Amino acid sequence: MTEQALGPGGTVVRRRAFFGLLDANGWGWAGVKATVWFVLIIMLMAYLPDRALYATVQNTIDFGVALKVFNPALDVTPINFCPASNETVPCPAPAGTILPWQPNPVQLALPQPRIDAAIVGAGLETLLVGGTDATGAPQASVFATVIRPDGNIDAWSQGAPLPAPRAQAAAVFFSGTAYVIGGLGADGQPTDTVFAGTPDIATGKITTWTESTDLKLPAPRAGATVAVASDGIFLVGGTDGKGPVNTVWKSALNATSGKLQAWAPNAPLTSFNASGAAQPAPRVHAVATVLGQELFVWGGEDAAGPTTAVLRGDISTDTATLGQVTRWGTSSDAAQNLPAAHKGAFGWVANSNLYYAGGAGSNGEIVWAIPDSNGNIPRWVHLAASDLPSTLALQDAAPIVSGSHVFLVGGMTASGATTGTARANLSPALPFFQLGLFYIVVPAMGIQGPVGQQLSYLAAAGVATGDFVLLLLLGYAFNHKERTRAFLHHLRNRRRRTA
Repeated sequence: MTEQALGPGGTVVRRRAFFGLLDANGWGWAGVKATVWFVLIIMLMAYLPDRALYATVQNTIDFGVALKVFNPALDVTPINFCPASNETVPCPAPAGTILPWQPNPVQLALPQPRIDAAIVGAGLETLLVGGTDATGAPQASVFATVIRPDGNIDAWSQGAPLPAPRAQAAAVFFSGTAYVIGGLGADGQPTDTVFAGTPDIATGKITTWTESTDLKLPAPRAGATVAVASDGIFLVGGTDGKGPVNTVWKSALNATSGKLQAWAPNAPLTSFNASGAAQPAPRVHAVATVLGQELFVWGGEDAAGPTTAVLRGDISTDTATLGQVTRWGTSSDAAQNLPAAHKGAFGWVANSNLYYAGGAGSNGEIVWAIPDSNGNIPRWVHLAASDLPSTLALQDAAPIVSGSHVFLVGGMTASGATTGTARANLSPALPFFQLGLFYIVVPAMGIQGPVGQQLSYLAAAGVATGDFVLLLLLGYAFNHKERTRAFLHHLRNRRRRTA
């Protein structure tokens, strides 16, 4: 008996997805869905809790991805709003920007005018050490104040005087002791002394200075600059009374005793001419700082006068010469050097930025540079809003950075030696609203202190918990599509009936 054959049946139509580009049952569409779910989980369980945490303690919070992550040149923010506290600086302010300067009231003036004084933060106090008075005579007096975290200072008072007058000395606070290094004596000649003062444990004040015989300089120096390293201090350049010198000495910290040791010579300041030949590079009244494994020296004067050259010394990491400057050099790139040099200019360092300010004929101009990770200086930046006003066009002032503020103490104006002080904020506020490519910055709560920290943890945990519940609901909905459709249909019908 013959059997009836089965018919060919219907044609199976394969469903298409993603605008018909992908097979709904294929690997391509599965990969797209897996990627979407992965990104969604990261957003819900990581990104949003992170934003909730920072939105609690920061003044602003950003959402999205700025293109500057991939290329800084693509960071386009056509809409920016900054707080009024930034005054006249651009919005957003370039890195390193100084807010407009504020002269302090007469109640905070120095007891007497001072020029070429050294300034140092020592313990709880900030000390203005020595310097010359209006007649040009070196002084032994020390004036003391306290700089508050908000940038306000107390009235200046008399501190413990130095054992002898000093002007153009270098001062540093290292390993719990303040040091006043070299300087001009009462006869106007460089000295080889180092005065040391340790703050009293009970009061935080230095009550007496003593001469350190262990740190006596190898030769007299004045107008030298000091730079702090993790394992000691460098004394760079200065004058021996005959002219600028290129010596570099280091006093290394004894790891056992915790005290500074006798000065040891390092590679002297050196530059290179157009043909690449090395030549001495003497400096006096320069500024120096250690950044990473580099010792930067800028500004000051050489034998011909004020110089624009920036010198950079390499600090060795070899065992035999560890911590020593082994060689110096300058770059052939003119952008590395200062755009102009002025007699009586001064400088400081803040947030790894190098600043150069004031001096004769500068009209109060201030420039700054931000070395890159390789120690190179891309350019020196000038912003007119950050310059010193005409009333504060200073020479030979004593700058000091405390917190987010820089202070200029004493110095000389067009009217002569001054008792004035001035301050500026080094931290312009960020825009409280920005609209850029693929991201937006909006105001946040900005709750500071321990309370803000604890609330930020609660906010992050709360958002993460809510997102986790949302993920569970989404998973249930996709795993029970028919029930989900029926439930949604029921809700729509209920709204229609109530309407």
